[in-house]
Amino acid sequence: MGAVSTSPEDRVERVPKQDRSRATRQRLLEAAVACLAEHGWAGSTVSVVAERAGVSRGAAQHHFPTREDLFTAAVEYVAEERSTALRALFPQGAAGDRRAVVAALVDLYTGPMFRAALHLWVAASNEEQLRPRVTELEARVGRETHRIAVDLLGADEARPGVRETVQGLLDMARGLGLANLLTDDTGRRERVVAQWADLLDGALG
Repeated sequence: MGAVSTSPEDRVERVPKQDRSRATRQRLLEAAVACLAEHGWAGSTVSVVAERAGVSRGAAQHHFPTREDLFTAAVEYVAEERSTALRALFPQGAAGDRRAVVAALVDLYTGPMFRAALHLWVAASNEEQLRPRVTELEARVGRETHRIAVDLLGADEARPGVRETVQGLLDMARGLGLANLLTDDTGRRERVVAQWADLLDGALG
């Protein structure tokens, strides 16, 4: 049986279709994060997200068969985007400017992505079907953020206490993100960032 050939016209037609599919998927992911951040889990349905993304519900379900698929993928997508952006801020590393690194890490927990993730965590605490997926997602995102922090801070985790110090920094950043949900905590956050940078200089050498 001979190979099936495709004409140049077929190939030209296929590429834009693939591009459109990727663009639709990205619009859905971004819309899902925005909806989750603004309306929480209860107010974020596939129909609401599809309308915001400008696509049909059927198109949304083609990409994400279930609501859980859509929202876990959305938070993971934005987490990956933020990780990439964080690394891009310090392409050569930033061990000499730990205050800038601490500030950038804290920023990870004060934007729409963290707000969306928080709504997903709360929903997962009550939704048995959602909980294992969100737990696994959070573990992966947490490991990646920890690796980035270690690299940017120039931390040597072979030294006693260093791993715990880095994890403490991330826990602190998450706490500042929670505080920022209700009020603008910018002033206090800046003072805490400065203090943590000084503590890290002493702890990491």
